[in-house]
Amino acid sequence: MPHILLLSSDAEVYRSILESANLPDLIIEKEPTQACEIIFGAPSSIRKVLNDLPNVHWVQSMWAGVEPLLEPSLRKNYILTNARGVFGQLMSEYILGYLLAHERQIFQLRQMQKEKVWFDFDTGTLRGKTLGLLGVGSIGAEVARTAKFFGMNVRGYTKESEASSEVDKYYHGNDLLEFARGLDYLVSILPNTAETKKIVDGKVLGVLPPHALFINVGRGSAVDEPALLAALGQHKIAGAILDVFEQEPLPEGHPFWEAPHLTMTFHTSAPSLPEDIARVFIENYQLYVEGKPLKYVVDFERGY
Repeated sequence: MPHILLLSSDAEVYRSILESANLPDLIIEKEPTQACEIIFGAPSSIRKVLNDLPNVHWVQSMWAGVEPLLEPSLRKNYILTNARGVFGQLMSEYILGYLLAHERQIFQLRQMQKEKVWFDFDTGTLRGKTLGLLGVGSIGAEVARTAKFFGMNVRGYTKESEASSEVDKYYHGNDLLEFARGLDYLVSILPNTAETKKIVDGKVLGVLPPHALFINVGRGSAVDEPALLAALGQHKIAGAILDVFEQEPLPEGHPFWEAPHLTMTFHTSAPSLPEDIARVFIENYQLYVEGKPLKYVVDFERGY
């Protein structure tokens, strides 16, 4: 009978969901024991116990990102799967919410209301605007689908995949600047890998038009932070929405806190909701007990 260790601040919620699913032979442990062969939890918590549990054969991450488990000091002789296929709608809500707020000037109109100023002006529309997606995995595909609903043109920059039919044109390799040139909106959904570090640099920001908005919901490492600060300070782009940062929590003295035309949220664009994440585990557990290949296996070398 497989013994599983739950490692999450919502462990009791997950326990309730798993127990109600009537999974065959599953024994849920409250504390780490040598009997554990499965860990289901947050990577930041898993990394603390992983090397002490040599019988763990499979780890299911509750996050899409698994950076804490890629540290060189941690063993890699187990199957690591992450959470995929559940964040697309949540990310789309976040991204399109800010796109709509920007085009319809929601924040400006709210400020006018506070100042009791009646100013009649036309706002913009997403229809006909061009959205560029850095990364078109399952999340990017869902964002593309939602963007098409609003009548947007969609470009995608990927390593090689062209899986989403909602993307009007794909770019790869050395075509990064051509991909970014003339975009109304640039959205990064990239993971943290050696190939993606600081991919949004001064050159990329430099080919965006002055009215462009940059949004990062992937990983903070994808952005050259000094280059972004310069672009904002020199009005080379209209603004930025950042949900992720190179260092989290962001230090109090970081210049992003007071940067012009920058809106920050705090790694909240796509929360890991237990009812969604548990569904990923349940699907994989059924494959596990049947001896079948698991879904969403992470390549330790690639980091995703």
